[in-house]
Amino acid sequence: MQKRFRAARIISVDLTHRMLLKARDKKSWFSNSAFVQANAEALPFRNESIDLIFANLLLPWVSDHSKLFSEVARVLRKGGVFAFATLGPDSLQEIRRAWKQIDGNPHVNTFLDMHDLGDGLVSAGLSDPVLDVDRLRVDYQKSDGLFADLTAVGARNALRQRANALTGKQRYAAMIAALAGAAADGRIGLDLELVYGHCWGCGPKMDPANYRIDASRIPLRRT
Repeated sequence: MQKRFRAARIISVDLTHRMLLKARDKKSWFSNSAFVQANAEALPFRNESIDLIFANLLLPWVSDHSKLFSEVARVLRKGGVFAFATLGPDSLQEIRRAWKQIDGNPHVNTFLDMHDLGDGLVSAGLSDPVLDVDRLRVDYQKSDGLFADLTAVGARNALRQRANALTGKQRYAAMIAALAGAAADGRIGLDLELVYGHCWGCGPKMDPANYRIDASRIPLRRT
C-alpha cells in the first residue's frame, strides 16, 4: 500500500497489539505510517476523514458486520473507496464436516455470501458495491500445516454461540482423524471461496428529523 500511494499517510488498524508490532517491524524507515489498536466496529477516526479503506480477511472475524459497515460509511469521505477480500460460505467445509462427526457445537465461522454482503453495504449507506468470487483448493500433507496457515491469518472461532470451554485433546484428535479420513489420496484438501469487493463512500447520511423543505419551493396546484 505504501509503495502504491507514496504520499499518503497509511494507518494500520488491528485489535491485537501483537499483530501491530509485526506490521511495524515490516515498515520502511521513511514510511509515513501509523499503527492504531482498535475494534473495527468502533473506529477511532473522525467522520469523513479517510480516502481508502482496505480490509484483507477482516470480515470473517467481525462479530457484527452491520456495525463495521456503518463505521466504514461514517469515516469514509464522499467518493472514497472501501475495498476488501473475505471468505464465502463454501470455505472450510471440510473442517466443518469433520467437527460435525464429533459434536454438535459450531466450530467454524458462518461466512456471508456476496449477496448478503452487498445488501449490508448498501444498508449502511455505501454505494455501488461490486463483488466477485474466486475458488481455490489448497492441499496439505499434514493437518499441522493447515492449522498453522489458519492461525497465521488470525483465523479463530468468532461465533457467539460457540462452546465456552476448551476443546480438549481427545476431541481435537478425533476431529483431525475425521479430517484425514476424508482425504482420498492421503492429502488433506481445503476449499476456499474467495470474495473480493469494493464500494464507494457517500458522505454523511441525512437525518430525517432534520430534513426540511422550503415551503416556497413547493409548487401549487392551480385549478
